[in-house]
Amino acid sequence: MDQGFELTTIDYGAFFTYFTILSLIGYWYGKSKKTESSDYFLAGKSLPWYVVGSSYIAANISTEHFIGLIGAAVIYGICVATGEWSTVIAFTFLIWLFIPYLLSSKVLTTPEFLERRFNRQLRLIFALVSILANIFAFMGPVIYGGSLILIEFFDTNAVLACIIIGITTGGWTIWGGLRSVAFMDMLTIMVMVFGGLSVTILGLQYLGEGQGLLAGFHRMIEVNQGQVGWARDWIDKEVPNILKGANLGDKYNRLSVIQPLNHYSNPWTHWVFSFFYIGLWYTVINQTMIQKVFAAKDMYHARAGMVLGSFLKLLLPIIVVVPGLIYFAMHPSFLDGGVWDFMSDEANKTYIVMINILVPTFLKGILLAALFGAIQSTVSAVLNSTSTLFTIDLYQDYLKRNGTEAHYIKVGKLAGLIILAISIGFAIILATVTHVNLFILIQALYTFIAPPFSAIFLLGMLWKRVNGFDALVTVVASFAMAGLLKFLEFGPLADVNTPFANMIKPFANQGLITWLFAMIVCTTSTLLTPKPLAQQVTADLTFNINGAALRKGLGDRWYNSIFFWWSLSILLLVIFVLIFSMFYV
Repeated sequence: MDQGFELTTIDYGAFFTYFTILSLIGYWYGKSKKTESSDYFLAGKSLPWYVVGSSYIAANISTEHFIGLIGAAVIYGICVATGEWSTVIAFTFLIWLFIPYLLSSKVLTTPEFLERRFNRQLRLIFALVSILANIFAFMGPVIYGGSLILIEFFDTNAVLACIIIGITTGGWTIWGGLRSVAFMDMLTIMVMVFGGLSVTILGLQYLGEGQGLLAGFHRMIEVNQGQVGWARDWIDKEVPNILKGANLGDKYNRLSVIQPLNHYSNPWTHWVFSFFYIGLWYTVINQTMIQKVFAAKDMYHARAGMVLGSFLKLLLPIIVVVPGLIYFAMHPSFLDGGVWDFMSDEANKTYIVMINILVPTFLKGILLAALFGAIQSTVSAVLNSTSTLFTIDLYQDYLKRNGTEAHYIKVGKLAGLIILAISIGFAIILATVTHVNLFILIQALYTFIAPPFSAIFLLGMLWKRVNGFDALVTVVASFAMAGLLKFLEFGPLADVNTPFANMIKPFANQGLITWLFAMIVCTTSTLLTPKPLAQQVTADLTFNINGAALRKGLGDRWYNSIFFWWSLSILLLVIFVLIFSMFYV
């Protein structure tokens, strides 16, 4: 299967046309004079629902998806889609519970919210951890994934590719702030959806061998079920790498969303409980994502934006998981006789190779633009949120409290430049030293960072008895537990094949264990310590079933009803899960 690339002048023209239009949007929405820091960091709190939802999802879709997730689907099958579908559950809590409190509290960042609810020390810790996570779990890996595109399409060396991707994707963010980012994301999400669906459709047509999409779909299912000789042999051989402690020839179902506890990347616990130990952090208190919600016009536009986000998340696996199943059915040569680490590394190139094999001239340029858009939107969002965290939660709070608004905007831009440079450096290390699957790397980092903060945020919102000391003790103790589990995985338990060891090794299970430990520590500490101050448990900081904020911004007609459209998204989620947990067993 030839993997050489032949881009025509038309392809380059399509790509650079997209890049030009994107730059014009970034310039246009970023050129207005910004007199308030909220204009730069939160777009003046003026974003309509369709921009909130589109920008939120565009920031979420990155090379983790087009490079890492599709590659993971080649290796593990449909189960990697569960992270996308379970996000709809996380959005449900965000829409109905957390948005009312985050917006009514009038904060600019989530560390600021945690200070109001708990204490100043927790704000500092969360801001620092968030900045480090943004660099090493978001921007660095995403820039590295983008470098693979330049290397394959333009024959660029890895170091130069990382530098070019970092500069071209982060520039307009530093120039125009969140307003530029959000409206650029509107174009980006349309191109990504069109491009992603095109590859899926063309891939099914390829498998159908002239018999149509339905024939291609049946072929994809047949091969992924192991009904073809080489596929059955591959699954039988590699199952010990997928299911920890399994033996050669053990059963593994690539088309089931429900996987056993010893599954390396997606045990059933990850699907069922991931909201609690990752989702709360990623969707609610992760500044990169929630910054779009803070920037909404009002409560209705914030909630409606996340309903739109729910529908886009339901669509996403068709774009960034199904192509991996299609490519597996195409029997790529790297699956034959390759070692596991080599296969995982080669799988990162799946989407790029599929574009080359399947996509005609001009559309190839559009799909290259879609890949670039995935990188640009994520880097822009993370860079904007990280400079926000540094400026508001560190610089303004600890170094210069009485600076002018213009001064803080300048600091934010300078911080963005420095953060971008560090992220490019980390991307270069990933591109030149390591060989990892992007999806697995990023998910492993998430499960280490998220559980302590998810636990204290949930308990702190629902239980007024939790004070700042309880939250602080929980975070410190839980990170120690997360470190212990990593030590066990790569140390004493590395070569141990017992049910206990095989349950501990998957990083998703480590995330759940850390979260449960955090919940126990926080509950125990809360029962032994005094109540928090009255101003730390006001109606805009903790849950109150009678709170007025819960009933704001719900729509007044069926066609703009938050409840109606949210219910429809939940119904579709149930249908998708049933299809892949009952029909393809």
